[in-house]
Amino acid sequence: MPKIGFIGGGNMAGSLIGGLINSGHLATDIIVNEPDDARCKALTEEFSVSTGPDINILDDCETIVLAVKPQILRTVCLQLAKRPTDNRLFISIAAGVKSTDIQRWLSQSNSSQQQAIVRCMPNTPALLQCGASGLFANESVTGIQKQQAENVLNAVGLVIWVESEDLLNAVTAVSGSGPAYFFLLMEAMQKAGEKLGLTTEIAQQLVLQTALGAARMATESDIPPADLRKNVTSKGGTTEQAILSFQSVNFQEIVFQALKAANDRSISLADELGSE
Repeated sequence: MPKIGFIGGGNMAGSLIGGLINSGHLATDIIVNEPDDARCKALTEEFSVSTGPDINILDDCETIVLAVKPQILRTVCLQLAKRPTDNRLFISIAAGVKSTDIQRWLSQSNSSQQQAIVRCMPNTPALLQCGASGLFANESVTGIQKQQAENVLNAVGLVIWVESEDLLNAVTAVSGSGPAYFFLLMEAMQKAGEKLGLTTEIAQQLVLQTALGAARMATESDIPPADLRKNVTSKGGTTEQAILSFQSVNFQEIVFQALKAANDRSISLADELGSE
């Protein structure tokens, strides 16, 4: 792995840094550009990485991770465009900003210069090194750089490459926003348990452990989720009644419409963020 620079030292950057160090990357080869002094101090104390507010500290880094909010990515890229950016790999974890817009901003002073850019859509379980990230590489990314990007994101969980950048909108809908859907279901199940007479504490414990167990069964088994569901749905039993109730309100269509809404919003956000 080459020397890696992070622009932005927030939670996701911290998770990536921790994952990289745990997987054997040297702390001395990780540099963080972060304007907040308290955050710089925290990262240095926890991971022993170099930090600082001056973007110049990233000049020796072959890979730059753009870990800032989407709304300020343009400003960051225009700052980077004032210095040599050729032969570098840029990995953007800023949700919604298209690689063509990142390319345009980075090449502000030289429109013919092609940048190697990997866009990725991680999700919040990456904070626990249990994430799922969708990645897309533009045509300027070499095979070695693609592997380097994969190594960075592998440090916090599963990595899936998509061939079309447009598919990152679907990745956003499925896994990027996905944790919230499961939290919503857990919340609803807990409230239902309370209405049926359980205390809040007992209902919560049962729901959380059941969610964890179901996830482990699904991930540690070769059996598809649909078959796992059938296996625990006995004819005439309690589970069947609950499933029939879900199906009576067209549960699958409700889920599809929810994910389509997320997908469509991802598309519109990309247009908004890249309009400048």
